[in-house]
Amino acid sequence: MIRLFVDADACPVKDETYRVADRYALPVFVVANTRLNVPRNPRIELKVVTGRFDAADDWIVENITGEDLAITSDIPLAARCLEKGARVIDSRGREFTPDSIGDALASREFSAFLRDMGEIGGGPAPFSPRDRSSFLGTLDKVIQALLKNQRAKAGPGSGGSA
Repeated sequence: MIRLFVDADACPVKDETYRVADRYALPVFVVANTRLNVPRNPRIELKVVTGRFDAADDWIVENITGEDLAITSDIPLAARCLEKGARVIDSRGREFTPDSIGDALASREFSAFLRDMGEIGGGPAPFSPRDRSSFLGTLDKVIQALLKNQRAKAGPGSGGSA
């Protein structure tokens, strides 16, 4: 069973994730450092983790598998999920892959260096409707690919419908 793991503390696309997951009848783990409101749905489970700074990231990595999808804008967390074989997308619809994660990590480090030197300021551009649309398209595409892979593993005649 494909599961969705949402790095939820600063995720702007939780509601979109819930709707898409409901359409495919997929379970969602909403992982956060503080209590959040989530829909009353038996497939949506809030996991509040406290203690360490990266407690939510660690919980996701400990529980995610190669059959699952993580939704996070945290590039180091994305790298850790990819190491477990999971698929990973960010809230703007960018899919992280084993081929792209190295560049993303390097770019993150370079940006941090420039901020520390006072050369650049601010953060990411404001989240836009176009970002939301891109996220939804990528989310649907990745879920379809995971379902296709799941059916292929089940073999012919298994009736593996979603």
